[in-house]
Amino acid sequence: MSSLQYLYASNGDRPELKTNMGVDYVIHYKISADRAEAEAGFIRLIETLTKVGLASEVRRGDDSSVLVFVKVASEKYLTNHIYRERVQDWLYGVRITAPDKDVGKEFSKQPITEAERLRTVYLLINKPKNEGGAGITPKLGQWKDVLSIFPLHNHAFNRQWIKEWSTRYFLSDKDLDQIRDKFGESVAFYFAFLQSYFTFLIFPAAFGFGAWLVLGQYSWIFGIVNSLWTIIFFEWWKKKEVDLAVQWGVRGVSRIQRPRTQFRWDHEAADPITGEAVKVYSPIKRLQTQLLQIPFALGCLALLGALYVFCFSIEIFLGEIYNGPFKSYLTFTPTIILTGGLPALSTILGSFAETLTDKENYETVDKHQSALVQKLFIINFITSYTPLFLSAFVYMPFGNILVPYLDIFKATAEKFSSKDSITTQSFQVNPDRLRNQMVYFTITAQIVNFALEVVVPYVKRKAFQEVEKVQSKGKAVAADDVADEHAFLERVRNEAQLDVYDVTVDYREMVVQFGFLSLFSVVWPLTPLCFFVNNWVELRSDAMKIAVTTQRPIPWRADSIGPWLSSLGFISWFGTLVSSAIVYLFSGENGGPRGDPSTIVVWGLLLSILLSEHVYLAAQFSVRYTLDQMDSPGLQKERAERFSMRKQVLEESLGPDITEKLVPPTPAAGEKITRESLENEARRISVSGGATPEILFWLRQQGMDETIQVGRNLISQTKTAKN
Repeated sequence: MSSLQYLYASNGDRPELKTNMGVDYVIHYKISADRAEAEAGFIRLIETLTKVGLASEVRRGDDSSVLVFVKVASEKYLTNHIYRERVQDWLYGVRITAPDKDVGKEFSKQPITEAERLRTVYLLINKPKNEGGAGITPKLGQWKDVLSIFPLHNHAFNRQWIKEWSTRYFLSDKDLDQIRDKFGESVAFYFAFLQSYFTFLIFPAAFGFGAWLVLGQYSWIFGIVNSLWTIIFFEWWKKKEVDLAVQWGVRGVSRIQRPRTQFRWDHEAADPITGEAVKVYSPIKRLQTQLLQIPFALGCLALLGALYVFCFSIEIFLGEIYNGPFKSYLTFTPTIILTGGLPALSTILGSFAETLTDKENYETVDKHQSALVQKLFIINFITSYTPLFLSAFVYMPFGNILVPYLDIFKATAEKFSSKDSITTQSFQVNPDRLRNQMVYFTITAQIVNFALEVVVPYVKRKAFQEVEKVQSKGKAVAADDVADEHAFLERVRNEAQLDVYDVTVDYREMVVQFGFLSLFSVVWPLTPLCFFVNNWVELRSDAMKIAVTTQRPIPWRADSIGPWLSSLGFISWFGTLVSSAIVYLFSGENGGPRGDPSTIVVWGLLLSILLSEHVYLAAQFSVRYTLDQMDSPGLQKERAERFSMRKQVLEESLGPDITEKLVPPTPAAGEKITRESLENEARRISVSGGATPEILFWLRQQGMDETIQVGRNLISQTKTAKN
């Protein structure tokens, strides 16, 4: 099987890259050992797809699966579904103006995008049956043999996309619009966030470079500027994502949430608004399960903290106390333990987080994902920042006090040594330890992450392909392919083996990076510059990952970056407190307590933290107020649409004359008093039975000219007032 890397490196005129054969989605169906069960499941799959208006074709996959190609049987059926979705958006306030009553005109004004089409088709496949879908969820229940459901890559677009981005320094709004049209707003918001973050890093990168040259590390000036920068970026992005949501027509789309197939309801009850029967799960039960998040967070802290403390202690002992044989090799022991233990422990905790979130039993996919992200953030916060917290607030201040407790490692080593004693050296706190760790996390760790994202998946896929070649040697898997379809089917088989793209992983990486910048960049002012360079590469490597190493993502809609926004806000606030504490502890001439906590003035430390929080809140209020006074294209568009809607409603309700400017009955407008008008007025009074005092009051002066004349006479008769 040829790899996608080979396809992109080859001539772009290859026929299998030019067309997707009109396929909307591919369903990868596994043939289980029980052939009768597999056949029954396959028949049920095809019948279910047909009942919701989807056409299907089947081809051979690998030696244990088949590929079911799916498309909408009727384009009119698809456009009706999309039109209904647009009407739903209007009813929920996502779009301000109602869709045109003429369906043809509506799609002429706002054509169907590729993302909109693919999302609608996927909902037909995945939505529950009671909402008009087929209810097919991969690897769940009766669909356990459905391995995946994925759209095919648009390789012509991908090829041009990667080519253009590789020659640009910054992305334009047009680039983001293209991503939105192809991959949906969820992916587009990620790239918009990463582009904005990358652009904002220009200032702290330049200022940090200057601070590194002039001010050095632990500078209070750099700490204040960096904290202010995090506030400005966070508040600006909150405004920016609203602007993007308006421009992309998805503001408030999070109110339209997708039902979750795995939701288990207790009973049905009438909705108090609509009167319809809705499935209900006891909020008391959910609250009881949600309270388990507290012991979950404490358990994560205890397990991961214990692992880090253990490795940290071994590292200190081997690196700065032990002076015996094989020291140069033994110093890698903590790294080996963390490399093997941390991923395994993180995976276990991540699985437990998913189980706990499932137990909370949310009705919608969005609520479930938000709850899961909160738990994953706790795990990542602990795994990412614990080493630096231990160095900054344990090793540096209390090193001399804690070192005697490390004799346990010496005693343990002596038991396994042929010598009577282990050679040691006097301990001194390493003042560069914190900086060296920051250099690792900002340079080495970023390179490792890049390799794990791009290189490792490619190598793994190549290895699996070689294994498959060996296992299938002598077997003609694609022998029954039609000649004209063979290259296309080989491409699809390749895409079926790719990993599923999860934008949450990319968000998590960027939020963790933002945490390093906010919490610890005062330790090494070159941190923003390193992240600036890394993120230029990250933008393009993430695009390459979507185009080459993962399946095409389902184009879901979104109106923000979701729960990650709250994580950014927390890190921005907490970073101010941590930075102020680090600056207070290490900015003196001695470079910190150096293992002797007696030099720390506790009340001064607490006062600096308290003061920094108040300054943060004041700065946040000022920045937020200033940004609120600024207009934006998205908000202007929203106001224009609201004005247009109000005008249209008035015209449709009361006629076009209601929107015209009213002309007052002045002489210039044709209301000049004439003899005929006076006779008509007298006749009207006579017919009505005589004039009342009220009517006679307004008939003393006929018109503006007579009122002016009477007024002038009265003024001339008035005696001049004495000064």
